[in-house]
Amino acid sequence: MKTPKLRILFATPECAPWIKTGGLGDVSAALPRALVELGHDVRLLMPFYSSLKPKVRGLRLLAELPRDGALPGCSLFAAKMPNGVTAWLIDCQDLYERDGTPYQNPRYQDHSDNHLRFGLLSRVAAVLASGASPVKWRPHVLHCNDWPTGLGPAYLKLGLPDPAASVMTIHNIAFQGIYPMHLAEALMLPPESRQMEGVEYWGQMSFLKAGLYYADAITAVSPTYALEVQGEQLGFGMQGLMRARADRLTGILNGIDTDEWDPEKDTYLTQRYSVSDLAGKAANRKALRLRMGLRESNEMVLGMACRLTAQKGVDLVIEAADRLMSLPVQLAILGSGDIGYERELQALVARHPGRISAHLGFSESLAHVIESGSDAFLMPSRFEPCGLNQMYSQRYGTPPIVNATGGLADSVVDFAPTASKGDATGFRLASPTAAGLYDAVVRALDAFGQPAVWAQLQRNGMQTDFGWQRSAERYVEVYRKAIGLEAAEAATVNDPVPPVPAMPDPAQARPAEAKPAPVKRRGKSADAKVA
Repeated sequence: MKTPKLRILFATPECAPWIKTGGLGDVSAALPRALVELGHDVRLLMPFYSSLKPKVRGLRLLAELPRDGALPGCSLFAAKMPNGVTAWLIDCQDLYERDGTPYQNPRYQDHSDNHLRFGLLSRVAAVLASGASPVKWRPHVLHCNDWPTGLGPAYLKLGLPDPAASVMTIHNIAFQGIYPMHLAEALMLPPESRQMEGVEYWGQMSFLKAGLYYADAITAVSPTYALEVQGEQLGFGMQGLMRARADRLTGILNGIDTDEWDPEKDTYLTQRYSVSDLAGKAANRKALRLRMGLRESNEMVLGMACRLTAQKGVDLVIEAADRLMSLPVQLAILGSGDIGYERELQALVARHPGRISAHLGFSESLAHVIESGSDAFLMPSRFEPCGLNQMYSQRYGTPPIVNATGGLADSVVDFAPTASKGDATGFRLASPTAAGLYDAVVRALDAFGQPAVWAQLQRNGMQTDFGWQRSAERYVEVYRKAIGLEAAEAATVNDPVPPVPAMPDPAQARPAEAKPAPVKRRGKSADAKVA
């Protein structure tokens, strides 16, 4: 039977190329497009930040939403994304007209009203996915992404009429949207939700916990990460809740935009190349060295592009760097973040001019040049829910050197000399330490010194399918399960959109909802932190 078309509302705080701070922005662009290509009807919902306004064309007003508790009124506009997906933009000058990123001001401080900024995003998402929507188009499922949309599933379960199913995706469980509990009232979270079986998290409230507790289904951005978030080390206090909801948790590896990241088409490259003709790598290596001030030599170029944080293992690279300089390697690093790491990188550049270069900041063009011009790519992350750069690297014939965690473990096949012509695509660290990084680079250097072996590694990675179609198909399976759609019911999904009822009376009794099994605290153990 042909899979029926679903209507999907995809709520996110960011989406490339309009606004992006990390991998979530890339996923928010690529996954909705892949779902549309599978035949589904998708609307992407996000705030209409002031920085977006010069970039958006063809706006159409859909609705005016009135003030809702402490959440100000807003306008809802429709526009087309550059990739053709329909975007719905929440315009609220009081909350979204300001400089900085979606989360922080230009001084890298969190916006003081983020609870309202993302409370409004969550509330509008839930209203549009319910019988209270002022818009005729109604989704079968609301797909929420990370803590800024985490109250969406809660609002659907806590009083809105005729709610759609909800799916909550964990892109990084370390970011949890924790705020004082007294703000719950302003956000219209009823008293019964402010408990351990609800949004409460050690006396405070957590947007992320709300989403994980109330969602009909949960996804993590790689199969390994879905297991890791259930453990004490990488559960970040939510591990007990994740174990309690394991039957609703699915790990789905992200894909990448194979049009944007394609060495045969990439306009940022000095010379384009392909799996059948790798000659262009040399020209791009030369361009990378010239742009970053590295000396021309036969040394292996190790690239790195990331946020400069401990999560990304930047400190491991800094600690290992002087020892790495005893090897025939160069380092080309792009990123910004921790000011301490930035200063240490500047000191390394001063000690090793022409062999270590660091561009502090972000440059889309330089990110592509590093992927194409490097010989190998460093990703010694302590944890990495999915990661995208290791996929970009393989697509560009740049074998990655990674710590075997999260999506890195799921997408990089470790090289072993005895299996060099098998399916290996990169190198895994034996341990997430400076010594483990150094040893992995030594193994990579040994393979690099064998041209036929290295070329096979490159071809293996370039031929790996990291497109979004298979992942999007897995998401559709999750949506169908969340909706409760069985084969016998499939035909009803394509029924006309139901009529939109009038706005509900705020005093209307809330319908009873099934709750997940309570998560009990046990003293002050790690499991206690889930609530």
